[in-house]
Amino acid sequence: MSQQQEWIERAKAVLPACGFGNFDPGIIIKAGSGSRVWDEDGNEYIDYLIGSGPMLLGHGHPEVLDAVHEQLGKGQTFFANNARGIELAEEICGAMECGEMLRYVSSGGEADMYAMRLARAYTGRDKIMKFEGGYHGMSAEAQMSLAPEKLANFPTAIADSAGIPQSVRDDMLIAPFNDIEFARSLIAEHGSAIAAIIVEPLQRIVPPEPGFLEALRDQCTRHGIILIFDEIVTGIRLAYGGAQELYGVTPDLCTLGKLIGGGFPLAAITGRADVMAHFDRSLVGADGFLMQLGTLSGNPVAATAGLKSLEILRRPGTYEKLRRSDETLMAAISAALSKAGVDHRIVGDPTLFDVVFTSGDVRNYRDVFRADAGLNRHFNAALRAKGIFKSPGKLYPSLALTCEDIEQTVAAVDFAAYELCRQPL
Repeated sequence: MSQQQEWIERAKAVLPACGFGNFDPGIIIKAGSGSRVWDEDGNEYIDYLIGSGPMLLGHGHPEVLDAVHEQLGKGQTFFANNARGIELAEEICGAMECGEMLRYVSSGGEADMYAMRLARAYTGRDKIMKFEGGYHGMSAEAQMSLAPEKLANFPTAIADSAGIPQSVRDDMLIAPFNDIEFARSLIAEHGSAIAAIIVEPLQRIVPPEPGFLEALRDQCTRHGIILIFDEIVTGIRLAYGGAQELYGVTPDLCTLGKLIGGGFPLAAITGRADVMAHFDRSLVGADGFLMQLGTLSGNPVAATAGLKSLEILRRPGTYEKLRRSDETLMAAISAALSKAGVDHRIVGDPTLFDVVFTSGDVRNYRDVFRADAGLNRHFNAALRAKGIFKSPGKLYPSLALTCEDIEQTVAAVDFAAYELCRQPL
């Protein structure tokens, strides 16, 4: 039995579904360095999963490791304010257009949960509007119409998990992404009851159409609704100031994670000071106070890793380099699939994208849902066989990628495209 299979057998005995709930439990990662990871059998992969996004600099960046080692000698966690956490909060508030005040949590899903609760505290309203297919963590609200297998009429919410009360569904309104006319009609009907609209400005990999985010901003302002950008994925990645910088639309609140912790557990909510004031009992009183605490919130090791990572990302030419290599990959993938005669669309931003196997436009969750899932599985399996490690639904490039990595990836894509041609109809 291989080393990897031994670990899989051990996992079966103690982990439900043999895993952590995140990724394919059939692969056990042993180590990562730069742009690459190795499994327990020593197989080497170019890493386009990068921890589901946080490792934009690659694994084990020496400057980040040096900063973390220095902090470890000063303490691991305190459950109290610390200078590194304050410094990082200053940097994030300066980077994000909406950022006036900030509160730390430990995970992106936690940040989204608190952002929705904060909007309810501020507005005194109950309903939350989200977009079908939008991912906002594991809270009951977020697990509504995330990836429904049976499509319902809008704005009906479909629970994606057991254990969620009917009452939660009653307070959720679901709309199709990129359909501003539907959003306007829904807001016209329910606007006085909607506390927040929460949206991934780049929904999974689907970009907003021109004017969509601007129209949401206008509607929220008109109806007194809090606009929440879930920038757990897009914050710092799409641009240093996140999607709100790239698209030129400022939300009332945004949630951040992944990159701000430099590979350690850290997330945050940032936004307007008058909304964030509900975390301060002395400003809003007992009835308006939103209690929030967490053992590791603002952890100094994570904050140190985040500070150093952000310092590196601010260096001249960093984002230009990232986008150049990513655009090369997008073009190579599309060329290989076109040559093979495979219907496809490359969907996303150069910093975060994937292939959708369809001949039509991809504007929302239902367009992805109707795409050829079988081709997607075969394509990803062929890439894995050639040493490419990626999520089933997106590809995260990193700054650690080398010319050799890109050449190997392009060769793997050529192989995968050829394999798709051999699939039976």
